[in-house]
Amino acid sequence: MIRNAVVAGQFYPASPEQLRSMIKGLVNEDAVKDEIIGLVSPHAGYIYSGAVTGATISRIKFKDTFVIIGPNHTGKGKPLSIMTEGTWETPLGKVEIDSALGKQILATSGYLQEDHLAHQYEHSIEVQLPFLQYFKPDIKLVPIVLSYASGAIYKEIGRELAKAIKKLNKEVVIIASSDMTHYEPAESARRKDSQAIEAILDLNEDELLKRVQELNITMCGYAPAVSLIAAAKELGVGKAELVKYQTSGDTTGDNRSVVGYAGMIIKKIHPLARLAQETVESYVNEGTTPRLKELTPEMKGRAGVFVSIHKLGKLRGCIGTFEPTRPNVAEEVISNAISSATRDPRFSPVAPNELQDLDYSVDVLTHPEPVDN
Repeated sequence: MIRNAVVAGQFYPASPEQLRSMIKGLVNEDAVKDEIIGLVSPHAGYIYSGAVTGATISRIKFKDTFVIIGPNHTGKGKPLSIMTEGTWETPLGKVEIDSALGKQILATSGYLQEDHLAHQYEHSIEVQLPFLQYFKPDIKLVPIVLSYASGAIYKEIGRELAKAIKKLNKEVVIIASSDMTHYEPAESARRKDSQAIEAILDLNEDELLKRVQELNITMCGYAPAVSLIAAAKELGVGKAELVKYQTSGDTTGDNRSVVGYAGMIIKKIHPLARLAQETVESYVNEGTTPRLKELTPEMKGRAGVFVSIHKLGKLRGCIGTFEPTRPNVAEEVISNAISSATRDPRFSPVAPNELQDLDYSVDVLTHPEPVDN
């Protein structure tokens, strides 16, 4: 089945040349690229939200397949739907559905149903594709549309998605397609959106659901965002970052009734780097260290370890051991993470208000060998 573009010429140019030119002006091809599990990206007309989408997608280290989860604006089709076969067309060419992954997700899920009608006229997935094609024309897609269900179901769909991805050992980026507050004064929209954004950056899907309901935040894609967070937690989530926020009023100059747009990325982190992060945050905030429930394979054995901490791209601390001093690699990471954060003589100890700006890396050394002169 071919799913034809339905908002070309409305949300974005129908001419391939004009579309490429417009996207070129919205992206940053020199942006630092991150290993990303997923992202939140808006889906309005490009003149309104394209700068946010462009800035966010510019941060991706591209993978072959994108799972894009969108809300159902049309009310058509199954409420929780997936397409596992066919192609989607945009002015920049065809995007093939990753049938192997799509069918694995469908087989894993107790909620998603095969259905094309929910996708036929839904724009929230379509508007992401030209940006992805601009950077990588041969991407593959798995489209999922979510309508009304409980928060528990949205979370379970995310966990099912992660399970399917891990079973096929796929390198995938998940996109939750969502605009933020709709048709409120700019001041109100920004205030409400900051609450939803904070919950997403904290990777707290329950808090997001709570705030959307209690604060009446008209975020159309909160369900995709909940599924994204739940999936990310199963796939090695690191930290989330707000890339860009603006409202339609920033384009039109009319702030009386706006729609908010936020671009956020969820970075992937190695288990040892995550352990270093958890250690520093626990030690700086509470003076404690994490309890190791179970050692993953990379945490076992004995080796020298260096833990590096960067703040906004600049070194903030680095301490390590050339030879093992602890019973296992995990304990070595914990010890050196604390030292990097608090005992590197080149820097003052890390303060609690710095934690959100820190990134971590861990180098595990091999056994030293003598070198011939």
